[in-house]
Amino acid sequence: MKKFTAMLMLLLPFLAPAQNSNAPFPKDIFNNKQQVEQWLAQNNIPALGVGVISNGKLQHAQVFSATGKGPFADNAIFNVASLTKPVVAYLTLQLVSAGKWQLDEPLHKYWTDPDVASDPRHQLLTTRHVLTHQSGFTNWRYQQPGGNLAFEATPGTKYRYSGEGFEYLRRALEHKFNTTLDKLASELILQPMGMKDTRFYWDATMPENRFAVGYDTTGKAYEVGPKNTAANAADDLLTTIADYSKFLIAVMQGRGLSKDVFAAMTTNQVATSRGKHFGLGFEKYDFDDGVFALSHGGADRGVRTLAFIIPQTGQGLVIFTNSDAGNKVYEPLVQEYLGKYGKTIIEIETKE
Repeated sequence: MKKFTAMLMLLLPFLAPAQNSNAPFPKDIFNNKQQVEQWLAQNNIPALGVGVISNGKLQHAQVFSATGKGPFADNAIFNVASLTKPVVAYLTLQLVSAGKWQLDEPLHKYWTDPDVASDPRHQLLTTRHVLTHQSGFTNWRYQQPGGNLAFEATPGTKYRYSGEGFEYLRRALEHKFNTTLDKLASELILQPMGMKDTRFYWDATMPENRFAVGYDTTGKAYEVGPKNTAANAADDLLTTIADYSKFLIAVMQGRGLSKDVFAAMTTNQVATSRGKHFGLGFEKYDFDDGVFALSHGGADRGVRTLAFIIPQTGQGLVIFTNSDAGNKVYEPLVQEYLGKYGKTIIEIETKE
């Protein structure tokens, strides 16, 4: 199955301006609901979910509906695309903290993809490589000639964003623990964190009437699908603003992680672009005062999502949209709700 995830270079969509309206995106959105809804309608974004974390607690969790497109409930369920990856990274780091998994143990001890079995480089691939996007794989195997998985670089030698790396890790975890990824996530993440509205795939419990169907930039709805029937480690998590905010708060607190593993997660592991780095599972922004932010984005057809946490200050921001045009809201929201650090993030993303 082809994926549409590009991750938008994580935050490159900050450069996308609103094109259907000269009016700026309203500030203090929670007190300007009508203006927000009008702006969303003018820019073909049917639904916008925003979670604001302050002092380590969720202060706001609200879904705005474009005028004429709602209402979407505050517990609307979004496909969050690559925001799946931090959840999988974090459950893996919990296993590392518990001594049940090793960051630098070769994954071939538990799983070898048949496509790369004859390539000796598969014996070098580790969890650290996957979580830092140094697996050596392209994003998706369908992008390769013949649709087969192949190494484009030796693991650990080059940064290249890869969903295939996370899927490789999933198979290794499932073989090691003789279970499925969604069951591991339920045990380590979803149940302990109270994420009752989060699932990895469509099943009989999925409330379809709450799903935020995706739209293109012209305001035309996409067909719903494909409806996954098994967990994907890199994509397609179904969740709500409140649930994902709970997850981010737990990450901010290092819940379930040893001090050493939390330190490794928040340490620069590999340079990406514009002076940024990946830690373990999150992209990292370093500010001049020693404070840092952890972030990840997501982009599929009809999906644009973004999340930030700043552990030292207890700040966080979650943005879900169900539109290819959803990136238009990123810049004003980051600046409004992450204060001086949000301004610096925008400066980092827009510099040459």
